[in-house]
Amino acid sequence: MGFWQVDSDTLARSRFVISPLAETVACLKALERGTDAHPGDWVGTRLPAYRERLAADPITALIVKAALGRRWNADFLTPPPSGEAEPTFHEELERVLETPPEVCRAHLVMALERPLPDRLRRHDIAERAAGLLEWIWTETVLPDWPRRRRILEADIVARTRGMGRDGWAAVLDDLRPGTRWLGGGRLQINVHDYPPRDISGSRLFLVPVTPRFGWVAWDEPCRYAVVYPCAGVLAEAGRAAAPAALGRLLGAGRATVLVLLEEPKSTTQLVALTGQALGSVGRHLKVLLDAGLVGRRRAGRSVLYYRTDAGDVLVRAGSC
Repeated sequence: MGFWQVDSDTLARSRFVISPLAETVACLKALERGTDAHPGDWVGTRLPAYRERLAADPITALIVKAALGRRWNADFLTPPPSGEAEPTFHEELERVLETPPEVCRAHLVMALERPLPDRLRRHDIAERAAGLLEWIWTETVLPDWPRRRRILEADIVARTRGMGRDGWAAVLDDLRPGTRWLGGGRLQINVHDYPPRDISGSRLFLVPVTPRFGWVAWDEPCRYAVVYPCAGVLAEAGRAAAPAALGRLLGAGRATVLVLLEEPKSTTQLVALTGQALGSVGRHLKVLLDAGLVGRRRAGRSVLYYRTDAGDVLVRAGSC
C-alpha cells in the first residue's frame, strides 16, 4: 500500500478546495472509460461527441490513453490546487500548459509503466492535453457548473461538520476506497505498492468531484491533494428535481426542498444543493414542518431535517 507521513502542522493547515480542473479531469476519466460513472445519463449523452473529437485527433487520443494509466495518472494532467483563493478553470489549466515537454514525456512513461511509443515522443503533449480539457470544460462541465458546484459545497459542509464531531481520522477514512488513517501520522492513499512519502510541513488539500473517480496529486515539495468522489447521497441529491405537479402544489422552491429530504440533511446542505438563500430554505422548512411533511432531529451540534411518511406519500403522488 502507499501512504503519506504527515505531521500535526500538515493536518492543521489542510483544507477542502473546489477545483474546476479536477472536476474536468474526473469527467475526462468518465468519458474515456465510456461507462455511466456519473449520476444520470451524463456519459451516454456526451460520449458520441467526445469520441468524434478524438477520432479527428488520434495523437491526442493516444496521449489521453497513456496519461490515464492502469494505476497512475500522468502528473502533469492533475496538478494539485495552488492553495490560493479558489482558482478559475483557466488559471488551473495554465499550470498544465506550463509543463515542459520532457517532463510531460517522463510522466507519460510513469503512467504507462513501459517505454514511450515513438508517436508520443513529441513537444506538444501539454498543448494537446490542455486543448482536450478545455473542450470538456466548455462543452460538458461549464453548462452544468452551478449545480455541480452546489453539490461540491454540500459535500464539504457535510465533511467539515463530521470533522468537528468525529475528528480528522473519521473524515479521512471516508474519502474514497483505499484511503484511510493508519495512525502514527500515516495516511494511506491507495492500495498499490508504492514507496511512502514524508509530506510533513506541506499543504494537504482535499478536493471533491462529482463523478465516481478519485486520485492523489502532488507538486513536490509543497502541495499534495487527495481528490475524492462526493458522498453518494449528496451526489444523487444534486439530480433531484421536483415533479411539476408537486411544484404547482407547493411552489417550486418548497417542492425541491421536500424532494431533497429523502435522506436527512442540514439547512446548510439544503442551501448549498438548492442555491436558495438561507432565509428562503428556512421558511420552506417551517411550512413543511407545520404541515407534518418533514421532521427534524438533532445529530451532535447539527439539526437534520428528513421527510416524514406523509411527505413520502405526497412526493410519490406528485411523481405519478
